[in-house]
Amino acid sequence: MRNKKVLFAVQAAMIAALYVVLTYITNLLGLASGTIQVRFSEALCILPVFTPAAIPGLFIGCLISNLITGGIIWDIIFGSIATLLGALGTYFLRKKKFVYTLPPVIANIIIVPLVLRYGYGFTTVYKGVDISLLFNAVTVGIGEIISICVLGSLLKGILSKYRNVIFKQDEA
Repeated sequence: MRNKKVLFAVQAAMIAALYVVLTYITNLLGLASGTIQVRFSEALCILPVFTPAAIPGLFIGCLISNLITGGIIWDIIFGSIATLLGALGTYFLRKKKFVYTLPPVIANIIIVPLVLRYGYGFTTVYKGVDISLLFNAVTVGIGEIISICVLGSLLKGILSKYRNVIFKQDEA
C-alpha cells in the first residue's frame, strides 16, 4: 500500500516538474501567456489517460508555472483551476478515443478569456463592440487545440507503446 502512495507522489511530482520546465521554455518564446498562447506543457494534459497521478501533477505544475511566469493572482488561481478541471475531465473520459482531449480545451476556453479580459484588462473592440471574451476564447481555443489535440495526441501515441513501463503500477 505504501509503495503505491510513493509511486503516485513521484509520478505527480515528475509531471508537475515537466509541466513547469515546458511552460518556462514556452514563456521564453513568448507563447506561455496572453491572448495568443500555445503552451507545450498543455500537451501533458493527456497524461490522466495513463495515471490519476497526473491530476494533481498538472494542477501543481500549472500553479507553479503561473507563479514563476508572473501571472496575476486571478490567473494563478483560475488558470490552475482550469487545468485541474481539464485533467479531471480527461481522466473520466480516458476510455473515449480522442474525446479525452476536449475537457482541457473546453475548461480553458471558458475560464482563461475571463481572466484575460477582467484580470489583465485585455480588450478587443470591433466596430464599437467589446468582443474580448469571444476573441480570447477563439485564440485560447486554437492554442489549446494545437497543444492538446495535436501535440497531446502525438504524445499519447508515443507513450501508449511504453505505458506498462512508464506508468507501471507497483504490485506491493
